[in-house]
Amino acid sequence: MSQSILSPVTPPTPSQPATSSPATLGDFAQETLALTRRLFIQLKRRPSTLVAGVVQPLMWLILFGALFQNAPQDFLGNSLAYGQFLGAGVIVFTAFSGALNSGLPVMFDREFGFLNRLLVAPLASRLSIVGASALFIMAMSLIQTVAIIVVSGFLGAGFPTLSGLGLMLLILALLVVAVTALSLGLAFALPGHIELIAVLLVVNLPLLFASTALAPLAFMPTWLQAIAAANPLSYAIEPIRHLYLQPQWHWSDIVMQAPWGDVSLWVCVAGLLGFATVSIVAIQPLLKRSLG
Repeated sequence: MSQSILSPVTPPTPSQPATSSPATLGDFAQETLALTRRLFIQLKRRPSTLVAGVVQPLMWLILFGALFQNAPQDFLGNSLAYGQFLGAGVIVFTAFSGALNSGLPVMFDREFGFLNRLLVAPLASRLSIVGASALFIMAMSLIQTVAIIVVSGFLGAGFPTLSGLGLMLLILALLVVAVTALSLGLAFALPGHIELIAVLLVVNLPLLFASTALAPLAFMPTWLQAIAAANPLSYAIEPIRHLYLQPQWHWSDIVMQAPWGDVSLWVCVAGLLGFATVSIVAIQPLLKRSLG
């Protein structure tokens, strides 16, 4: 036999285990943007979703404005035209509806198995799945809001100032984050899309009519005033309505007269911030159980 065969074989030196670098904020942002891009690719393949999302609130604005055009002058308590009054309600309800439906794509991903593929992928953070849904809904709400502002402006409602527009976007972002979190929580908690759609149908319209989107508080019965004044939608609608009517606004401005007292602009924004915080905290156990 040759010397090479008779020579003792040196055992290979065990390699050091690969150490994975901890996830960074950049990794999380990259994953979130990639998953958001996937949602926009789906939207590009089904552009009718975007068209319907823009046309529907415009139909609400035009048809409801025409329906109440001949309403009594004291219906709104001042010389405000109903079209001016309605614009804020349509903007907020459109953003709310989009955020409420944000759980449906996640539910369909669950049912078709795509979510399982994401869960076994080496993601830096599985919360990027939630962040992508929130970013997509906020982008859609921005497009819808711009369309509603332009159309309502040409219908005589006027245009907000730049500072007012910035605060409007902040208010909508807080509402969208809060409702998107709750919708995603339902998507992970309910067994299927039939149950999720049933819950959304039950919640959607009652929250609209139990808010100040279509009528002022003074026009409602006492029991409904208390519900509408506690409705998070009213805390978004009334500040936006105020920003339309008052070019020079201040944080201490009174925007809603609730049954228990006056509500200022900063209280509405703080209430929405609290609503978003509570929603995010409330879904944490569901996310940990479902996403691991």
